[in-house]
Amino acid sequence: MKYNSVFDIIGPVMIGPSSSHTAGAARIGLAARTLFGKQPKWAKIHLYESFAKTYKGHGTDFALAGGLLGFATDDSRMNNALNLANEKGLQIEFIEDSASSNHPNTARLIVGDDNEKLELVGISIGGGKVEITELNGFDLRLSGNHPAILIMHNDRFGAIASVTKILAKYQINIGHMEVNRKDVGKEALMVIEVDQNIDDTILRELQEADHINRITKIVS
Repeated sequence: MKYNSVFDIIGPVMIGPSSSHTAGAARIGLAARTLFGKQPKWAKIHLYESFAKTYKGHGTDFALAGGLLGFATDDSRMNNALNLANEKGLQIEFIEDSASSNHPNTARLIVGDDNEKLELVGISIGGGKVEITELNGFDLRLSGNHPAILIMHNDRFGAIASVTKILAKYQINIGHMEVNRKDVGKEALMVIEVDQNIDDTILRELQEADHINRITKIVS
């Protein structure tokens, strides 16, 4: 199975007018598509503060749509992404949300199809760079600056140890790791940044480890 980077879309030319509002928004949209694992059929996008006030004039709307379609920031189709999304059966609703946020360029994307959905919060921090700060209700810090794996697992004794044991066996060094859970004994999320990209054979072994539900690989 081929994995694409959530963030690996910055090209030599950027469709404007704004790196924060256009390129960053495209990367947030692409993050949602990649973590969902396929193109969604629908998306509800909550925009906050600066994003909510200027998303039409600054191209945030078509950039988010382009990211959900898998477009790079320099893709010539980006300006027409809203029409193309409609043609491909991707229905997008933009919501100007009046709630406060920790960053002025914040978007909450809820995407799905007939079978499943995903919720993600991303912020555009400038220069086309983004951070993903929430995934399906779990807080996280994901910038895409390093290879990483996101592991959904059951909150059980030995789950974390089973993963780190496999990484150690293959001499995979962990640069940063965080674990979040919604409640004791419920579903949890491991976010592990490593120093090198992980082969698919290692991923398959991780998938078979104790209490692991789903793994998403993010390459640098």
